[in-house]
Formats: sequence, C-alpha cells, structure tokens
Amino acid sequence: MKHKIPIRVYYEDTDAGGVVYHANFLKFAERGRTEFLRAVGFENTELKKNKGMIFVVRRIEVDYHKPAFLDDPLIMQSSIEAMKNTSFTMHQAVFREKTAENGLSEEELICDMHVVLVCVDTEKIQPVRLPEEIRQAFLNYKENHLFTGD
Repeated sequence: MKHKIPIRVYYEDTDAGGVVYHANFLKFAERGRTEFLRAVGFENTELKKNKGMIFVVRRIEVDYHKPAFLDDPLIMQSSIEAMKNTSFTMHQAVFREKTAENGLSEEELICDMHVVLVCVDTEKIQPVRLPEEIRQAFLNYKENHLFTGD
C-alpha cells in the first residue's frame, strides 16, 4: 500500500512562471521516502550511525503530467515496487489534493516517478545487501496496510 504525506507549495518551490520548478519534485520525493522509512520503523540518521549504511539514489525516471502552482495542497505517495539483493525500487507520485476550493472530484496526478535506491556501506562506499530487518519491514508495511487502506 502507499504511504502518503501532505506537501504545500510555497513561493520557494515555484519558478518565474509561477509553477513548481521541475527539480523541486525530487525534493518532495526525498521527503516522501524519508517519511516512508520512518513509517516502517527506521531513520536515515540511525541507519548511518548504527548500521554504517545509507540509501543512495541510483536512478530516477520522472513523468510530468500537469503543473502544480503556488499554495496547491499536494499529496506525495510512496510505495515499494520491487526489492533485489542490494537495491529496491519505489514508485512515487504527486497528486493535487481535492478540496472544496479547487472543486476537483478526485485527486489529480501531477507527476510520478520510479526511483532505484541502493544500500551502501558508508565506509567502503560499496553496495551491501539490504538488511533482512528492513526487507521485512517493507513487506510488513505493505501487508498491514492492504486491508486498512492507509
């Protein structure tokens, strides 16, 4: 199931044309991944300190569907798509939230992306196996939220 966090568009997120600058969606995605990790019971700082590992982005593929504007209420959805030995792929999508003010009948897809992250040893800067406890946490989150819709 997808993990969701709210995002509000501020002036700093927009370009001279008043739309969200394309690279800022990558910042929104980073926030979504960080909060997803917290939701499954881990924090980046603790993983680095206690396990000597971090997750680094190997690849991002982004499709932009519609513009987002100043003050738009957005929702960042994140989910695990696939896991391999040293990496995992997330699907992330940004939606414009439906509100009484904007009159949308449902959330509107703004952009979506596929992000490949690699588990890396912080000393050797080499890929390492994704720890079993993290792998299980990802699977448990997905299973536990399939039935609740959260």
